[in-house]
Amino acid sequence: MNFFRGVISGQAAGPQPSGAETIQKLCDRVASSTLLEDRRDAVRALKSLSKKYRMEVGTQAMDHLINILQTDRSDSEILGYALDTLYNVICNDEEEEQDESEDENAQKQADDLGLQFTDTFVQDPEHVTLLLTLLEEFDFHVRWPGVKLLTALLKNQGPQIQGIILVSPMGVSRLMDLLADSREVIRNDGLLLLQQLTKGNAAIQKIVAFENAFERLLDIITEEGSSDGGIVVEDCLLLLLNLLKNNSSNQNFFKEGSYIQRMKPWFEVGDDNSGWSAQKVTNLHLMLQLVRVMVSPVNSPGATASCQKSMFQCGLLQQLCTILMATGVPADILTETINTVSEVIRGSQVNQDYFASVNAPSNPPRPAIVVLLMSMVNERQPFVLRCAVLYCFQCFLYKNQKGQGEIVATLLPSTIDANSISAGQLLCGGLFSADSLSNWCAAVALAHALQDNLTQKEQLLRVQLATSLGKPPVSLLQQCTNILSQGSKVQTRVGLLMLLCTWISNCPIAVTHFLHNQENVPFLTAQISENLGEDERLVQGLCALLLGICIYYNDNSLENYTKEKLKQLIEKRIGKENFVEKLCFITKHELYSRAAQKPQPVFPSPEQMLFDHEFTKLVKELEGVITKAVHKSSEEEKKEEEVKKTLEQHDNIVTQYKELIREQDAQLQELKEQVTSMTSQNEQLQATITQQQSQIQQHKDQYNILKLKLAKENQGQSNSQGDGSQVNGLQTEELTQLREEVEELRKQHSLLQTQLGDKDALISSLKSGAAQTAEGPAGGSDNTELLQELEALRSQVQSQSTEIGQLKMERQDLLRRAEVGSSDTLPSSDSSLDAAKMAELESRLGAQTSEMERLKAEVKNLSESRAELEKRLDSTTSTVAILQTEKEKLQTDVQESKKEQDDLLMLLADQDQKITSLKKRLKELGETVEDEDDLDTRDQTDDDDEEDEDED
Repeated sequence: MNFFRGVISGQAAGPQPSGAETIQKLCDRVASSTLLEDRRDAVRALKSLSKKYRMEVGTQAMDHLINILQTDRSDSEILGYALDTLYNVICNDEEEEQDESEDENAQKQADDLGLQFTDTFVQDPEHVTLLLTLLEEFDFHVRWPGVKLLTALLKNQGPQIQGIILVSPMGVSRLMDLLADSREVIRNDGLLLLQQLTKGNAAIQKIVAFENAFERLLDIITEEGSSDGGIVVEDCLLLLLNLLKNNSSNQNFFKEGSYIQRMKPWFEVGDDNSGWSAQKVTNLHLMLQLVRVMVSPVNSPGATASCQKSMFQCGLLQQLCTILMATGVPADILTETINTVSEVIRGSQVNQDYFASVNAPSNPPRPAIVVLLMSMVNERQPFVLRCAVLYCFQCFLYKNQKGQGEIVATLLPSTIDANSISAGQLLCGGLFSADSLSNWCAAVALAHALQDNLTQKEQLLRVQLATSLGKPPVSLLQQCTNILSQGSKVQTRVGLLMLLCTWISNCPIAVTHFLHNQENVPFLTAQISENLGEDERLVQGLCALLLGICIYYNDNSLENYTKEKLKQLIEKRIGKENFVEKLCFITKHELYSRAAQKPQPVFPSPEQMLFDHEFTKLVKELEGVITKAVHKSSEEEKKEEEVKKTLEQHDNIVTQYKELIREQDAQLQELKEQVTSMTSQNEQLQATITQQQSQIQQHKDQYNILKLKLAKENQGQSNSQGDGSQVNGLQTEELTQLREEVEELRKQHSLLQTQLGDKDALISSLKSGAAQTAEGPAGGSDNTELLQELEALRSQVQSQSTEIGQLKMERQDLLRRAEVGSSDTLPSSDSSLDAAKMAELESRLGAQTSEMERLKAEVKNLSESRAELEKRLDSTTSTVAILQTEKEKLQTDVQESKKEQDDLLMLLADQDQKITSLKKRLKELGETVEDEDDLDTRDQTDDDDEEDEDED
């Protein structure tokens, strides 16, 4: 024990041992001591020496310390000393602080030492697993050093440690428990540990996210005060960025969990924006980066669109626009906010429309777009801010034809307002200002207003500019070429050339306007043919691209500048190979490759701001086709045009057949709808008839009961009065006759019901036949007649139901009278009344009989009309079959003709190749072979000789 006290207190008798000797003795004590207290004191001493003698402690004590972690698990104090000692040996932070004033070699040696000890510790993966097990200990003296040690290991050997933790059971879950620790020191260091753990490992990022990391981190940010919080908020935001950046699964999980809505309160900045602390600026900067990660252009379009929609619906975009228009916001926060708003609205029509409606809080109010453009063309604004505004304007116009039209409309004469500043006026002012950066930004912004929009390219040709007093106005296109020919700065000329290339590409009318100026083509050819420096070679390449676009999109409307004449001009003045070489120089430029990587314009300095991302896409698309167009001969172009015309003719024929089929489908659909409606009507009639049949059956049963009652009453009255019996006997005969007539009427009604069912079946068959033919008018008239007949039958059925109802009422009246007559003493008067009723019933039955005769005649007429309709249906069906056969035959002919043309083209190509090879072989054998050009020349010479002979 005295030995340890001497080491710690520095008091020792005799000569002082060296550091290595002392460490060796301490290691022996750790290995050989049986008492826990002795081992604890030895480890404590090693800890105190580990910073000064890092090399010796790491080399000699590493194995002993690891052994302590394995064997002395019951004593938290010795575990804490051992973990602290290992942390001091492995971590490079302390060495970095001490070596700030030393040379770089010493710093590199310190870093290498940490890596060396880390490799030693990780040689056995069980050591990392042991460390994860120790993190489950709740004791502060064990858990906190363990967290720091694992963080240091991850800094030195991140991928290797990540792999061990990934395969360790519940390894990530144990580390996630650190966020729930009530001790802030451990929780905060746990955040640093998770930052190192999630770097560059998508698998671990997913596991951490599904361990409810988003919920916990957002809760911590809220507890710490959001953007006004301290370093803990920054650590949480850095961890969120690790989890979400380039991880589509976690981004989708974040969106589906409605965590985007919880980001809105972060950006609620008050009116008093003075006195922003450095930590608040850092926090808000990271929060804006987190929003950008969710809507980054590198994400999948579907996921980006979904996040953009959520941000608009929850009000996050509106909150960002509020910061954008607020006063007192630091410049770097304002710049990052502009970039964030740019990507939130990029490609989203709803968000772009909202941004167009945002006004700045000025008097009078101005659109936010105008205020931002004023900053872009102002050379006194910071360079990064101007780049951010340009990116915002590009994103506003990306896939937004409505916005493009609104910007171009501010340049047209009919919409210019002299009392207010418009976006178009600002762009023109920047385009022709003395600042080359303003020229470039305005040119690129105006090019984005024309991107993939033929209508706006043609509209911009109408723009006229007043150059000076007393001179006529010139077009915007002409003014751009005038400035280009004046030899301004390279950045200005590059911007104008990009604008002109975007403007006239895929727009033959703009090409014609450009070529109409007689000075443009000579200027371009002169620029391309010169031998200039590196920067001028880029201008030459863009001039070659502009001239190539004039060839490729030329409609030959100008006689002096047709495709063929422009190609001849290139061959004579420049040379095809030289032209292609200058054109290909664009894609070889270093700044071109940098701009093609991502849409956001990020440049280290204004001088390197030369290429736009969308323009690089245009160059990539046009470089190959322009090269082919320049090398292609007139004969090849004619052949291609003939082939195109033939294919267009075939396409027109196919289109006509498609339209015919569409019309027939529409007619069939209409007929099907008619059949459906008539079927529903038929079902309704069937239901009505069924109901009436049931009513007739009920009346029949009631009539039979009434008849029996009347017969019994007649027998009883015949015994009392003879006169009454005669009347009753007469009444019985009349009732019998009436019953027979009703029975006959029922049979006729059944017959009519059967005929009506036949008619319904006929109508259904006619409808199905009509649905297969285009001969609609005749069938439609017959169907109309059938519908009218059905309506007549329906009315007759209704009248019969009315008659049946009346008969039912009369039957009830007779029944009531019969009951009264049985108890009345004056049967003669009742009998007379019954006789009158019977007479009235006989008259009604006669009317019903005549009505039945008339219905029979109508049924006969319907049968005749059905036969006639069946004949028409047969003829129509045969006509449709013939037309269908002819259509299939024509389609087969079209396909065969296309195939034959393709075969002929292949045969012609093979034949030309064979003829060329045979000519070469004959020339090699010494034979004289005349080409087609030689034959033409000889024929012309022969013709001249014949003319001379005739003159002689």
